[in-house]
Amino acid sequence: MKAVVFDNSGTLISRYRAIKDIKSGLISDHTSSIDLVDQHPYRALVVLQTDPSTCIINARSKQSIYQFISRNNVPFDISYSSLDIDKNKLLNIIKDDKTQVSDIQDTIRTVIDKGYNVQICSGSGFIVDFHSGQIEFTITAGGKIFPEVPMVVEKLKRRGLRIFVASGDRTKSLEQLASFIHIPTENVFGTAHSKRKKEIVQELKGNYRVMMVGNSANDILALKEADVGVLTTQQDENPSAKVLNAADFVVDNIKDVLDIDF
Repeated sequence: MKAVVFDNSGTLISRYRAIKDIKSGLISDHTSSIDLVDQHPYRALVVLQTDPSTCIINARSKQSIYQFISRNNVPFDISYSSLDIDKNKLLNIIKDDKTQVSDIQDTIRTVIDKGYNVQICSGSGFIVDFHSGQIEFTITAGGKIFPEVPMVVEKLKRRGLRIFVASGDRTKSLEQLASFIHIPTENVFGTAHSKRKKEIVQELKGNYRVMMVGNSANDILALKEADVGVLTTQQDENPSAKVLNAADFVVDNIKDVLDIDF
């Protein structure tokens, strides 16, 4: 039996990401959050497990992000970091940080203004320096499903392959994606960081021959662990050498996965 594990953002979804630099106040849409985390050994990407278009956008803008999370018991996860970081320490670490909810709201408005759906990508979060306790960037990502994806998933299913999604994105957004591509929600692994993606592939290899399809550095461990690792460049970003070296195949369109015999 065979299975295909897809990443979401940049792999199944054309992603638009707005990132606000807290120090400068500038918002950019050409920077990779993964690359930002990789630039500093103590950084971590945190995903808030709540709806950006309702819960966050309507929250009191002048409260700190720490206050928003702690007062409302907002669930969160560490989506990506080069270190093994205990998420249970996060609130204590950012307790004195002054970054406000308005800094997240700014990025939400930017994504919505561009016409992207904040429900089918990672939603909102931030990058924190665990050493200094400072939130350095706030982030919101929106997505549009690549047009070829429904066809690719349907053809793979007709061939008898099982389809799974392992992504660092917000869990509810991934469940919505599952409904779009017609796979069971139990086949979706929500907010999986790099090592968790590798573990997922390892677990599936107990029953399947596994292809992993991803697009960035947070997929490297899973690409290497899979029987076949496929890097897709459809997002039109320049993958680093370490990502390219982790893959057995590189494709520029998700439909080319159908031509790979494994």
